[in-house]
Amino acid sequence: MLKQDVLPFFRAWLDNPLGVAAVVPSSSPLAELITREISPEDAPVLELGPGTGVFTRALLARGVAESDLVLVETNPNFAQLLRFRFPDATILQSDATLLRHLPVGPETAVGAVVSGLPLLSMSPPTVLQILSGAFAHLRENGHFYQFTYGWRCPVPTRVLDRLGLTATRIGGVLANVPPASVYKLSRR
Repeated sequence: MLKQDVLPFFRAWLDNPLGVAAVVPSSSPLAELITREISPEDAPVLELGPGTGVFTRALLARGVAESDLVLVETNPNFAQLLRFRFPDATILQSDATLLRHLPVGPETAVGAVVSGLPLLSMSPPTVLQILSGAFAHLRENGHFYQFTYGWRCPVPTRVLDRLGLTATRIGGVLANVPPASVYKLSRR
């Protein structure tokens, strides 16, 4: 997390507490955890709700080329910041519920999805729409990585069942504010 990102992130939270769901950007340890299984072979990589780019920087540190990143951000201020910070990435200023209809990238399906979306504050139909759109763009053996501040997977069991997905907790970060867990969603 960059210090200069705290104030813009806090302002975004004040404007839309349920849409941002945190008062500060995610920590570097959380970014490392959510991206730890991703490598350049997973490119292109789709990131949902990148905010100020904490997870984006972690993906770059893992060796994913900036030009292999597709960032979907609904907040216009964050989208503008992302365009400035990551000029070679594809930035789509859009709601993730429209993902199925977005031109995510090249003809190659994405190998991984990293999500910073506050799924716990969303209705099950909204979560279903986001996940079905993401998995429509994801390779057969690709994975969807999601973090949560809750004590359980942020995707309801009935949504996982309907989409034929499994959720596996891959770790937690107590040093994040608030503490967070990361889940990997995969096709059954």
